[in-house]
Amino acid sequence: RHDVLTVTPWLAPIVWEGTFSPEILDNAYMPLNLTIGVTAFAVGKYTRFVGRFLESAERHFMKGYRVNYYIFTDRPEMIPDVQLQPGRRFDVVHIKKYPSWQEISMRRMEAINLHIAETSHQEVDYLFCLDIDMVFHNAWGAETLGDIVAAIHPGYFNVPRSQFLYERRSSSAAYIPHGEGDFYYGGAVFGGLVKKVYEFTRTCHMTILADKANGIMAVWQEESHLNRYFLSHKPSKVLSPEYLWDDRKPKPPEILLIRFSTVDKDYREIRD
Repeated sequence: RHDVLTVTPWLAPIVWEGTFSPEILDNAYMPLNLTIGVTAFAVGKYTRFVGRFLESAERHFMKGYRVNYYIFTDRPEMIPDVQLQPGRRFDVVHIKKYPSWQEISMRRMEAINLHIAETSHQEVDYLFCLDIDMVFHNAWGAETLGDIVAAIHPGYFNVPRSQFLYERRSSSAAYIPHGEGDFYYGGAVFGGLVKKVYEFTRTCHMTILADKANGIMAVWQEESHLNRYFLSHKPSKVLSPEYLWDDRKPKPPEILLIRFSTVDKDYREIRD
């Protein structure tokens, strides 16, 4: 493709429709007998999104592979029973409810890190950490597998770097100076080898704690820390906004299809 950037300055692929062959990838990855993990957080009223998330994932996410879904929630009794295909399962991980959605967002890195250490490092080869208030619309397959994978935020993929919403206060551990940064990555999608996701979530948890000790909350909470991490630890693969879309936005011609996108919702109501 010549209409989009398909490789980063550090030579990592940027995955768009038309830049890979699913058949070739499946021929390479299927014999490895991989298990792919997914973490998603359904705290408070967010439990209402679990059914659609899982049903759409069963149609489109990593078809033909073993998949473990880990749904983190403070309301296990509200998690619906979704029919899964053979070789796929979901576990409910009980967490406590925090007073604000910002706090929940900040705690996610810690919870994922702990879960990898205690459980999922023995159960999965790759782990994707995804927002629950989203739906799969088209195939998400082995083209997304890599050591450490980030996704370009749909609001900033064709915006000049000067407009990226990085944390600009030098007192924050998430600080990125003007003139630095490659892409603005979304916090709703990241993943990779389980060992690499462990290192990533541990570092982000530490930088979040450092800010907390100094009475600072980064401008976009964990997303700011994620962007800071990927500035100094470049992702080995970058997913185009096909893999992280916002349905309220008109679809530009570069986006040939949408694979995973947010559900339209009233943030005020569900975060209460």
